[in-house]
Amino acid sequence: MGPRRIVCLTEEPTETLYALGEQDRIVGISGFTVRPPQARRDKPKVSAFTSAKVGEILKLKPDLAIGFSDIQADIAAELIRHGVEVWIANHRSVAGILDYIRRLGGLVGVAERASAYADELQRGLDAIAAQAALLPQRPRVYVEEWDEPIITGIQWGAELVEIAGGIDVFPELSCEPLAKARILANGGPVIARNPDIIIGSWCGKKFRPERVAVRPGWEAINAVRDGELHEIKSPLILQPGPAALTDGVQAIAAIIQAWSRKQRSYADLPGTTPV
Repeated sequence: MGPRRIVCLTEEPTETLYALGEQDRIVGISGFTVRPPQARRDKPKVSAFTSAKVGEILKLKPDLAIGFSDIQADIAAELIRHGVEVWIANHRSVAGILDYIRRLGGLVGVAERASAYADELQRGLDAIAAQAALLPQRPRVYVEEWDEPIITGIQWGAELVEIAGGIDVFPELSCEPLAKARILANGGPVIARNPDIIIGSWCGKKFRPERVAVRPGWEAINAVRDGELHEIKSPLILQPGPAALTDGVQAIAAIIQAWSRKQRSYADLPGTTPV
């Protein structure tokens, strides 16, 4: 049977439980939840990412609260002190997201359904990777999670770029689990790695490409020169759940495929070669 009254402190358990048909177990959600739309409409919002309305959560009498990462450690500790069972997942990769879906399904008694869903998501990723394998050229891609300070993309985001046919320009930073380890002191390293595409997904606020383009020295970057600055909304690629493996990776793939078509068009012009 599993837990019957679940509070989801972040977005991904909500989306996963809805995808598995187990949304009736959810009694409270994160205020940042946008997927699926009916969750935001139907469920009470009791948490942010770094804070929660613990009193409101306790009124819901949950038998499980589900969160993500060390950032929610204080929320988890307070709920535990009030007798609430808490599961804080800490997955950081595409494989980790798929495993998370399977584990959550097992936790609520629908392991077979969750495994089938994870397999379906993997097939979708495989199809995108197969399409990407046909690209004549792989663009260098810089993913930015925040602007002040500059924070580079997390591991699953970098992996999605690779699946979609790109080359992540900060592979050594993407494997760092904590955002503070992915902070750049200045924009110099981005200039040096000269990405062909910049993807901005600023957590909780709108990406402003015009501000990025005028950073000192960034006019020399291929992506800035060619107008390849794109926003992907943070709910699509910054939450480690189904969204990243569906709409998120598809959005990345669309940007890369469009870039590739543009390169082919340049190549067809007399006297020109793609950059």
